[in-house]
Amino acid sequence: MIDLHLHLDGSLTPRDLLHLSRSTGVALPTEREEDLRALMTFDGRGTLNEYLKKFDLPLSVLQSGEAVEYAVKSLGDRLAAMGCEYAEVRFAPMLHTRRGATAESIVKSACRGAQESALPMRLLLCCMRGQSNEKNLCTVELAAAWREKGVAGVDLAGAEALYPTENYREVFALAAKLDIDVTIHAGEAAGADSIRAALDFGAKRIGHGVAAARDEALLERLRRERILIEVCPTSNLQTGAVKRLKDHPIKLFLERGIPVALCSDNMTVSDTSVPKEWERIKKTFSFENDIFAQLTRTAKEFAFGDRVGGK
Repeated sequence: MIDLHLHLDGSLTPRDLLHLSRSTGVALPTEREEDLRALMTFDGRGTLNEYLKKFDLPLSVLQSGEAVEYAVKSLGDRLAAMGCEYAEVRFAPMLHTRRGATAESIVKSACRGAQESALPMRLLLCCMRGQSNEKNLCTVELAAAWREKGVAGVDLAGAEALYPTENYREVFALAAKLDIDVTIHAGEAAGADSIRAALDFGAKRIGHGVAAARDEALLERLRRERILIEVCPTSNLQTGAVKRLKDHPIKLFLERGIPVALCSDNMTVSDTSVPKEWERIKKTFSFENDIFAQLTRTAKEFAFGDRVGGK
């Protein structure tokens, strides 16, 4: 089991939240774990923008290096206990600076948490849609500075429909100049042109990529250029990227020879994990067990990190 598309803040547990609330002094609306879980989990379908609101509560306690270090280690330990072999965990450093921490101190702490965890893992630094490109350029520079210390690459996340991918050309030009591996959320809340822009910017992997299913030329480009799609079926259903799970294009991608990795996206917000995702799509598409082995091999092949299978 490998997870290449996993958000730190969206995977904080209620127990983590309580621990960090007490250690940081940030008040929570409740201290009952079951009530916190309800507040942290997206319990129905809606838009991506509505889904993203579930990140507000965990982000409120992740505003120091110590808190981020704890969260990364906790997540890595949980994944290791589940039998995970390797993970790339993503977060946006600039979103953790609201109480005075510097973005660099946040990245340093996250790298330390990754090193301390029971799981071989690397980090992806998220540039954010709607955030100034000055901050996004700083995020890319941090990825370059910490590349040998635990950072595997950069991402672009956030409200895709509101902030088009093509607005971030300057950011990914810098990533190309610095030879930083790139994955971009695209084709989740916007159309095929969002994915094309991501590919033009040098993305080697696409987060979600659902909109590609409706564009034959794009499907062929993804196959020809061997671009990995990080598929997250449950969150795609929740955000309305697909209407029904059986409408998810994972089977189409596999049939067209497009590399696919099965990912969880947000373990708490979507109440899922890679094993849960597999059980859901296995039942929906009548997949044989060897498909899961294939997805795992593909994830290993396209991982940005250099420590897959070893600590």
